Amino acid sequence: MRVLVTGATGFVGSHLVPALLDADHDVVAMTRDADRYDPPDGVEVVEGDLLEPETLAGDLDGVDAAYYLVHSLQTGGDFEERDRTAATNFAAAASGAGVERVIYLGGLGETGDDLSPHLRSRQEVEQLLARGSYDLTTLRAAIIVGSGSVSFRMVRQLVAKLPVMVAPRWVYTECQPIAIADVVSYLVGVLDAPETAGGTYEIGGPEVLTYKEMLVRTGEAMGKRPLVVPVPVLSPKLSSYWVDLMTDVPRSISHPLILGLKNPVVVTDDSIDRHVTVDRTPFGEAVERALAEASA
Repeated sequence: MRVLVTGATGFVGSHLVPALLDADHDVVAMTRDADRYDPPDGVEVVEGDLLEPETLAGDLDGVDAAYYLVHSLQTGGDFEERDRTAATNFAAAASGAGVERVIYLGGLGETGDDLSPHLRSRQEVEQLLARGSYDLTTLRAAIIVGSGSVSFRMVRQLVAKLPVMVAPRWVYTECQPIAIADVVSYLVGVLDAPETAGGTYEIGGPEVLTYKEMLVRTGEAMGKRPLVVPVPVLSPKLSSYWVDLMTDVPRSISHPLILGLKNPVVVTDDSIDRHVTVDRTPFGEAVERALAEASA
């Protein structure tokens, strides 16, 4: 297939593009600045800004399927509005170009009114993309473990700098982290499984962990034994301020992510396994790979 990848220079996109090439697809990478992107051999590069619909003219012509991996969180400010605009513009452009399938990587978590702005925005983008004339496949994931993952970077840096962590009650919230290699396998797999067109699926690693367990096990992989002390008076909002002090993650990214830690993000529907087979990576192995890549 001729496949377009938005967000090709990002964490997930940079892993997905070579995997699509390996699967013998013709890959088109969309970026806002082609001069700053060094694509793998054989990748066609087009420039386009989803916030400026006039720049998308012709970019999706002849495309059979497109991956939507764009997220405005790193831009700070009103990222929800930018995500809303980008998704609306993309849906219109893909529909107008006759794209048959769109695959979106969204956020895992319950629906409802108590979602953090980050998770709420991920679900709103899914709803906006679903308005297009193509078949939308959505994969919902929690924390992705890899050297380029912002969430995992926060975990790694906290463990490295804080032998004792006074943490809020969210450290007991459950999540289901997944290795970047497994995310890519699912993303490529649904493209080759036409029966997944129009479906929404949850993906996760083989283990459900609390955030405390994630911190401790990551520390052990780094040769450290962090002591995590939960206290009821410390809220996620307050804890975001010491994350600012202990990590280099911009607060425009870290604060929305931390506010989302109150919401459990666990797979409750494993129907994806009927369509795509992935030998899921244990958390410890995923952490070891991420640490090795970060130090390379």
